[in-house]
Amino acid sequence: MEEKAVSMNGMLIDKEDCALVIVDVQEKLVPVITGAEETIQNIIKLVKFTKIIDIPIVVTEQQNLGRTVEQVRTEIGEIEPISKITFSCFASEEFQNYLRSLGRKTLILTGIEAHICVAQTALDAPREYPVQVVSDAVASRDPRNRDIALQRMRAAGVTVTSTEMLIYELLKKAGTDEFRATLPLVK
Repeated sequence: MEEKAVSMNGMLIDKEDCALVIVDVQEKLVPVITGAEETIQNIIKLVKFTKIIDIPIVVTEQQNLGRTVEQVRTEIGEIEPISKITFSCFASEEFQNYLRSLGRKTLILTGIEAHICVAQTALDAPREYPVQVVSDAVASRDPRNRDIALQRMRAAGVTVTSTEMLIYELLKKAGTDEFRATLPLVK
């Protein structure tokens, strides 16, 4: 008999309702970002993980900042980034339409800059889209701006999590094929 993980208070997220959103990890911006390499590595880890557990991925690119960096492009494969001029992804009709087409509500938010496009997307998300910002998968040029953004988002009701915390929360239990496939990512 299969054991089902049950959340007693509804605070845990479910992989059936999530989408990974990668905001503006672009060639012209990444070189000036503090902690860019660690941020990109955590985003790549999340991309690999979401492929294992079958979570859709949404990628955005701010106009005039170049393409998504090569390391991320390699991992996302054929996913076509959504081009935007607005800071909040929700101000882009194309983003909203694509999100609706996925039928997923919980957003796992990653990317740069934490205090601009990531924060405005999280704070602008309609109530029907709970947001989880992955703290070690977002960054800014100045780390103080990143920290302030995380504080502001948390104060506004956005859940702030970490890459590993999110992975284990979505896995729910050990001993599954998904768990075994994920182990190399977290070791």
